[in-house]
Formats: sequence, structure tokens, C-alpha cells
Amino acid sequence: MTSAESQTLVARIERFPIAGSFTISRGAKTEAVTVVAEISRASSHGGFGGGFLGRGECVPYARYGETPEATLAGILAMQDAVAGGLDRRALQAAMPPGAARNALDCALVDLEAKRQARRAWEVLSSREPKPCTTAYTISLGSPEAMAEATAKAAHRPLLKIKLGGEGDPERIAAVRKAAPDAQLIVDANEAWTPSNLAPNLAACAAAGVILVEQPLPAGSDAMLAQIRRPIKVCADESVHDLASLAALRDRYDAVNIKLDKTGGLTEALALADAAEALGFDIMVGCMVATSLSMAPAMLLTPQARFIDLDGPLLLARDRDHGLRYDEAHVYPPNAALWG
Repeated sequence: MTSAESQTLVARIERFPIAGSFTISRGAKTEAVTVVAEISRASSHGGFGGGFLGRGECVPYARYGETPEATLAGILAMQDAVAGGLDRRALQAAMPPGAARNALDCALVDLEAKRQARRAWEVLSSREPKPCTTAYTISLGSPEAMAEATAKAAHRPLLKIKLGGEGDPERIAAVRKAAPDAQLIVDANEAWTPSNLAPNLAACAAAGVILVEQPLPAGSDAMLAQIRRPIKVCADESVHDLASLAALRDRYDAVNIKLDKTGGLTEALALADAAEALGFDIMVGCMVATSLSMAPAMLLTPQARFIDLDGPLLLARDRDHGLRYDEAHVYPPNAALWG
């Protein structure tokens, strides 16, 4: 790489207000805190005015010991490596899976696509994403509050219901009554216990739920291999990258792939291929974030049975050139946003 083609990395923390609040079993929040990485590369004509800019966004998650400040520091620690020509293949060995690597990986893919004047799925030799149906999330609350929120979204074909442990049979029954025609996915976010696992699964089965995400805590989910599962069960907190996949075969029927867990799109695509080969259904999920986080995840949707990329719909505002949402459908990104 010549000095005229040098790469420069900058990063920053950004905050986006949530429309209302977003509540799961671990608590509520009123804003999405993201970290954005930008990698610019000047062209041989000199100056960035004729060059390229790749962007990636991540959401640090306290559940995995991540903070926005530490994630930002981890990204900025790679400035010299990026200036020296680090590419996304070398990045996989240079950083562990997690939010920081995700932002860098997606920025490098975006940069690569722009330099080649091709779309990201062409650069990665993956399938072109098409418009698809995404779930819409109903936050955890009382049965009455959840029924009220569900009624407003009952026209959507797929709803994702956040549950929290005790009282969940009443919650899911109230939700089903409010949305008799929608398909339902449930996300317990590790809040169930061995004592309420069976009755909660039975209540979900009675309500016609098609998938239950992460009912038991990661690391304490062996019981799932010992029971008859009346509904498909999906690993979320229990699956991160390729290394975590093999141990899940007897416990789960599906895996939720999120770029912030895998450490980027490069690993996520490899994980999807491996999961598919093992017979898992694939779900592509997200954190509450802007369209810049959702755009790379769209490349996983051709392999996904379940799609949950509604993050921007939960925000009070999105980025410019954000993904197009048409009721329940989400459309692939335009190049002005990413890839």
C-alpha cells in the first residue's frame, strides 16, 4: 500500500433515543448507545475527496461484559493495524469476537465494496438479499400492557414477545388474545428456571408460539437436552461464534445469529453455513440499533427461517438513507447506507 492509498480509522460513540422504552427481563432502556467505526482510504489521486469510506456500527452489550467506552478503545487500538493495511481476513485473528470487531469487520466490508464498485454480497460471494418479513418486538410488561401494545401491532404477521419468567403464561395468553392471527416468537432472555420451564413451554405451545428463544441461562441449559420440547427452542446467549456451535446440538433446534456476538459479518456467514449443515434453523437477530447495524445482517436473511431486524423501528429516529420498512417487510440497503 502506498502512502497515497493509506487507510485511516476513526470511531465514536453515538446515541439514539428509543421511542418510549424497551424492556426485557434484564431491565429497560430509553436510548440505543452505538459505536461507529469509519475507515477511509484515499485514492491514488491524493486526498480523501477522491477516496472511499467504509462504515460499521456495533452495540456493546453489558451481558457480555462490554461497555461503549471499552469498545471504542478496542476499536481505536487497531488504528495502526488499519493504517498498515489490515483487511477483514486478518482482523479475525487480530481481535476476539464481540461488538468492537463487528464494527471494524463491517466497515472493512463496506470499504471493500466501495473500492470495487460492487455490492457487498457480490464481494463476499453470498446470495443477494431480497425484501423479507421481519418480526416486530413487544416489550416485557404486565399482561394488560403487553396486550395493549400487541393490539396496536396485531396486523403484523410476525411478533416477537419478550417474556420474563414468573407470570409468563398469563402474558402470552393475553398477547395471543390481542393478536389472534399473528405468528408469535417468544424471547425469555434467560429468565426461565428449571421449575417453570415446562409450564412456560406448555403455555407457549397452547398459544401457538412457533419458537422460544433462550429460555434458560447460557451455561445452565443442559436440561433442554433432557426434556421433550413441544416447541422449537433457539439459542441466543448460548451461541456466539463457530466455536460455540457444536455443543448446542442436543439442546437447541435453532440459533440466533447476531453480528455483535459473532464479531462481524465474516464470521456470521461462516456460522450460518455451519449451522445449516448441522440441521439448525437459522434466525438472524439484532440489538436495538440503527439501520447501519441492520444493513450487513440483511446478507444473512437468504439463509434464515426467522428474521428479527426491527431495531430501527423501535427508535425515535434513524440514520439518513436508512433501511426501507414497509409495514412488516424490510428491504436490502442502498449503497448510500452501506455495502
